[in-house]
Amino acid sequence: MKYRNVGNSGLKVSEIALGSWLTYGTAAEQKAADACIEQAFESGINFFDTANAYNRGEGEKAMGAALKPYQRSSYVLSTKVFFPMGEGPNDRGLSRKHIFEQCEASLQRLGVDYIDLYFCHRYDAQTPLEETLRALDDLTAQGKILYSAVSEWTGTQITEAAGIAERLNLRPLISNQPIYNMFERYIEREVLPVSAKKGLGQVVFSPLAQGILTGKYKPGAPLPADSRAANNSVNSIITSYLNEQVLLVVQELEQVARKQDISLAQLALAWVLRQPGVSTALIGATKPEQIVENVKAVDIQLTPETLDQIDEILKQVAHFSPKR
Repeated sequence: MKYRNVGNSGLKVSEIALGSWLTYGTAAEQKAADACIEQAFESGINFFDTANAYNRGEGEKAMGAALKPYQRSSYVLSTKVFFPMGEGPNDRGLSRKHIFEQCEASLQRLGVDYIDLYFCHRYDAQTPLEETLRALDDLTAQGKILYSAVSEWTGTQITEAAGIAERLNLRPLISNQPIYNMFERYIEREVLPVSAKKGLGQVVFSPLAQGILTGKYKPGAPLPADSRAANNSVNSIITSYLNEQVLLVVQELEQVARKQDISLAQLALAWVLRQPGVSTALIGATKPEQIVENVKAVDIQLTPETLDQIDEILKQVAHFSPKR
């Protein structure tokens, strides 16, 4: 395994991290979570990501239970706050009240004394940004979180937050968590350069485009019975990818991977990690062998010629942008 600093901070995380979105959170999935986290540790993964909104807290409980046997200092744990966790008007967003209450609830569900990296799951236009940043800074001062971060914020929002933090002498944000893969490249235009300037590293999610970039879905073929697309009616991202043009492009990318004697998933992860602004790529796994395969991507160096070939192939879907 290889490790990178998260932005300008001293925090080091494995280049491949394990997330719990759409994977862990029910009793039936706890066994899978335990096995995958055991394999993750064996593979050198030290970063585990979840969120309070994943199955209304059940994702945090599953992650916390699976991590319980391991020494707390041996791993980096992140969770998030923003999405509704109740029916009340203050049970959502990035107000000081909601942040403080949800941080405490997350700590209890995870069964830990502190959260390493606490993400604002989205931008909250209804709360003054200064209020949000002061709340995060106070949680850091209390030792309940070690670092604060954001998810899916624009370059403009990151710039504004960095300016407020500097003016008020608050601890800076160290990371942004955006979607990023071969089909979803919007961060390259503004978010990556702004983040580099302001000291934020990217913790990217969906680097395999919800499994599309594993090659399991074929044009004109029925969905595999055990696949996420066949069994998940609420995930609109993956259904947006499932069109003939995208799947034909995936087949071309698979040929590129074969010539490199690597899997398509490894090619896609190595492509994401080529970006120096990316601190880590979050994968989801329900089987330990998926982790074993994916972590091999950290040792793959794609040549400029291969990267050019990939870009030429991706031009066929240059305007493709799945709904989020």
